Formats: sequence, structure tokens, C-alpha cells
Amino acid sequence: MEIRTLRYFLAVAREENMSRAAEQLHVTQPTLSKALKSLEDELGKKLFLRHSFSITLTEEGELLRSRAEDLISMADKIEQEFSSLDDITGGDIYFGLAESYQIRYLAREVHAFKKLYPDLRYHITSGDTEQVTEKLDKGLLDFAVICETPDEKKYRHILFPESDHFGAVFSPDSPLAQKEKITAEDLAGLPLFTSEQSWENDIQPWAKETFSALRLEGSFRLAFNGSLFAREGLGVLLTLNNLIDTSPESGLIFRPLYPRLEMKMYLIWNKYQSFTPIAERFLKQIKNSFAGG
Repeated sequence: MEIRTLRYFLAVAREENMSRAAEQLHVTQPTLSKALKSLEDELGKKLFLRHSFSITLTEEGELLRSRAEDLISMADKIEQEFSSLDDITGGDIYFGLAESYQIRYLAREVHAFKKLYPDLRYHITSGDTEQVTEKLDKGLLDFAVICETPDEKKYRHILFPESDHFGAVFSPDSPLAQKEKITAEDLAGLPLFTSEQSWENDIQPWAKETFSALRLEGSFRLAFNGSLFAREGLGVLLTLNNLIDTSPESGLIFRPLYPRLEMKMYLIWNKYQSFTPIAERFLKQIKNSFAGG
């Protein structure tokens, strides 16, 4: 199975049209059709359903697309790494980032680093801990920022300078608006929004015996999406401070949870990671910077 053939496959899957994909790839349609037929023969599975004016993927095709995307990303990353080995002014660094106001510290370091290495190219993927560590484990990322204690058997890490803390976000019409702090008892019976990761790993141990009285109305990986539901009065969003606009004009209010529920942030990388020169230099800089506060 060739990387080039997988690129052909992904182009057709994306365009859902053989002619448009061939034009994008700068190959003839017969060449493209022959390559895809050979791929189906090699795998022994039908990958496409051909309709009058479009092409869609079979279940086997959908599975291959998810695998092929990772393989192509890895191939591109390897090519970029080797092409930048002798580049002393730049190269590529790949980050996977959880949501946190503390990402500003990382952005600040990237800004300072780019002044030293103007040809730096950085790539950002956002997601929760599960999403970014999966990509890190596959070698698709150099670094990830997560908001739970890293597995020291798999990762090395640097602790961010500050901590975030959880709070409740809700509309001004909510009875909770009269409170300065929100307890688990205050949330009992109310429709709640948060990520599944936070619900299981953070809210449950925080709420303790009251957890059984809490009701998860809906789960959101992105706090902003959850805030839109909270603004409509559909429930209370449990999220980290500073992620959501809760200014007087926002139609939302933020109140900290009590007892205070803090969340530390970690920059992590694989324990036996082999870095490119540019990634190695960046790691050295951020170690020095974070160690100095």
C-alpha cells in the first residue's frame, strides 16, 4: 500500500467526485480509477459506492479514511522533520491543546521563540485530554497540553505556572445569581453541562456524597458550545474560569465552585520522544521560562 495511493483515496473521499479529485491531484481520471481499483483489490474490500453524479464511502471505506488520515499526517510530519534537520532558523512543531486560559503562557513562549527562529511553523490541534493524548501517542504531535495529572510511565511533563479553577456559568435569571459561591448542594437537581472527562474525573470527587443528586443534562467537549445552552437558560455549565465571556453584556454569570476546585495544566511529551532540532530548542526554552516563573 503506497502513500500516494492513500492520498488519491482521501482526495476522492473528500471531493465525492472522481473528476474533481483527479483535477485536484493533477492526474488523469483513468489513472486515478486504476489506482483506487488496485487499492480495493489489495484490501479485498469495496471502498466506494458509485452513484450517478457522486461517490460515497462504504463502511470499510470510512474505516480506511480514519486510518489513512493518520498515516498521511505521519508521513507529512516525517518529511517535514527530515527537511528541517539542517534548518537552523525554523521547522515545524505540532501541539495538541486542551482548553485553558493558561494557554496564553504557551502562546507567549511561541511568540518569543519565533523571534529567534522566524521560519518556525507551528500547528495547533484542540481537544480534550483523550483526544490530544491519542494523537501524541500516535506520534502525530510533539507536545500536548492537558488538564489532568500525566501518566509518568508514558510521559514527561512541565507544570504550567498557575492553576485554573472550576465555576458555574448560567444566565442572570437563574436563582444561583444571588450566590457568591456555588456548592454541590446548590447544583442538586439542576440540569448541568460539562465534558464527560470533567464530570467523571473532577466533578464527581468534588461533589462527594452529593454527586448522586447531580444531573448531567448534556456533555460538551468545547465550553463555548455549552455556554450557548446556558445562555438560553437550559442549564448550568461547569467549566474553567476565563474560558467563557461573562462580562455584563454577555448574558452570562460566572461563580466559583466551593470548595474551590483547582485544575493544574501540564505540557507533556512522550517519554522516549525523538525531537527535531527546532522542537528540542523550544523545549529547552519553555523549561527555562516556566522554571523561572
